[in-house]
Amino acid sequence: MQEKILKISACFCVALAIVACASFYYLPKLHDTRLSFGMEQLEQFILTKSENSGISAINTDVKANFPQQLRVELPAGCDASQVEVRQNYNSQTVDLIIPTDEQEFLYEKPLVGSSKNISDVFMDYAGGKAVIEIVLNQVFETEKTCAGKYLYLDFLSPHEIYDKVVVIDAGHGGSKPGAIKQGICEKDIDLAIVLELKKLLEQNKKIGVYYTRVDDSNPSFDSRVDLANKADADLFISVHNNSTTGPGLSKVQGTQVMYDEKKPDKDSKDFAQICLEEVTKSCGSVDKGLVAGNDIFIIRTAAVPVALIEVGFMTNEEELTKLNSNDYQKKVAEGIYQAILRAFEEGY
Repeated sequence: MQEKILKISACFCVALAIVACASFYYLPKLHDTRLSFGMEQLEQFILTKSENSGISAINTDVKANFPQQLRVELPAGCDASQVEVRQNYNSQTVDLIIPTDEQEFLYEKPLVGSSKNISDVFMDYAGGKAVIEIVLNQVFETEKTCAGKYLYLDFLSPHEIYDKVVVIDAGHGGSKPGAIKQGICEKDIDLAIVLELKKLLEQNKKIGVYYTRVDDSNPSFDSRVDLANKADADLFISVHNNSTTGPGLSKVQGTQVMYDEKKPDKDSKDFAQICLEEVTKSCGSVDKGLVAGNDIFIIRTAAVPVALIEVGFMTNEEELTKLNSNDYQKKVAEGIYQAILRAFEEGY
């Protein structure tokens, strides 16, 4: 009798477990508001937020009747001038920050438009602001316009706006300082040179420039090279500084440029040679030649012409002093700028 009761109990527990597992499978993800749309298959979409599940839903029956790529119906009392558009080129995201006291705004006001450039959408509400994060599949410039109660967004590729596109990478950053000599961090020299270069490039309105970092952050290697690839850049330059092995200083000095020896010369080696010649000419450094660099991740995975410039040796005391001076950093930046202009003149 006891054995029979045990068997019945065991069967009941197994059945209960099966029901519980099935229930969990079908339960909505109450806190997950991120959605992948399978965008290749959708030409038009409308996003609404389900009150029951908290998950964005798609209705492909709604067709957009406007030329822009995305339309947002704004809440009452809000116009386009109050909407903040924050663009993060490194992560290919656009945040729309919409002031509103209507906490149901994200449920009731759908996004409507073309889905071809959007891979994901995230929605949230906090502190009197609705936030819509749009994840794009490439680097785009976002153009905002408004008509009545609607905000319209266009996503323009960099080449639709600029004649040429360049991505500049300041090496290291954040918790990755690079070489450290006499209390000087490589990451700070790299960034200082890039910021001087930024001043020069800002004067040329025909060149669109994207930076992997302009502060003491440390983007991932994937993020750095993705920015170049997803912007379809004409040129990709990474700025670093060199050092010899061993604990002390050395007499080795000069500029080297790394390239991808496994790509056609035009895609890396020829461009690296231009960078080497222009930087050494501008700052008077020793020409230490080109260095094969396919083993470097951002060089190997770049789908665009790439050069990694090792400006100087921090393990050489004289060169370290120069590298840490603003005047020398300006000369290096001028050399890189001239290399970019020359590369474009030569057909890049």
